[in-house]
Amino acid sequence: MNTALSNQRAAELAAIAHQIRFHVIDMVYKAQSGHISPGLGSADIMASLFFEVLRIDPQNPKWADRDRFVLSKGHSCPVLYTSLALRGFFPVAELDTLRKLGSRLQGHPIAGYLPGIEAASGSLGMGASQAVGMALEGRMLGAKYDIWALLGDGETNEGLIWETAMAAAKYKLGNLVFIVDRNGLQTDGACDTVMPTEPLDKKFEAFNWKVFKIDGHNIPEIVATMQAAREYREGPVCIIAKTTKGKGVRFMENTTEWHAKAPNTEQYQRALVELEESGV
Repeated sequence: MNTALSNQRAAELAAIAHQIRFHVIDMVYKAQSGHISPGLGSADIMASLFFEVLRIDPQNPKWADRDRFVLSKGHSCPVLYTSLALRGFFPVAELDTLRKLGSRLQGHPIAGYLPGIEAASGSLGMGASQAVGMALEGRMLGAKYDIWALLGDGETNEGLIWETAMAAAKYKLGNLVFIVDRNGLQTDGACDTVMPTEPLDKKFEAFNWKVFKIDGHNIPEIVATMQAAREYREGPVCIIAKTTKGKGVRFMENTTEWHAKAPNTEQYQRALVELEESGV
């Protein structure tokens, strides 16, 4: 049964999302390379997943019955690395090594480099397809774990996404949840200009997926919907989460400029001030 979050717990998760946003900015600034705005936009989703919903154990990262999370939009890995570190999978201090030679925190997630990384991803669509394979394996084994994958909305331009959608529906993978970070922007511009995919919900429904549409910054709604997705076992679920790219830093919001750009010192300091002022 779904259990509503208390106000205190919702506030705790919001505070974790704030920490995630801080570390994403800090990591990319120190590396002078990486992706900031996608992580700022998905911080509330990641906080809800890693600190409330996923069945995981940082002390036993290979626990057989753990839920698996796949960051299909692998370029947004600073938000994943931060979530894992804050959750206790590896020291937070290691976040400072992002994209450095010999670091375990490379520019895209690599399975086996860090505890908690379940799949190598980066080429768009590949993470989602691996998630389908994991879900199929789990179903064949009669396992209790679920597979969760976070996709970018620009990623839904890829034909591979729709091949995976067909396969997941064919095999009625009730242990699979896709979350689409629907911020409306991708590297080359607005999604509905580059390659329109609306109505995205109707497309997934036509592929026989259960679809939920939510506010990707409303933590109680995020958690309640994830719980509902877990309870739905008749087939795969897609949660379309409307988000703001660059959330929390005004000059980074709703623009593609900060998709893959590192701030200089002045911009970094300004970003931290705006993040504190925004309260998210």
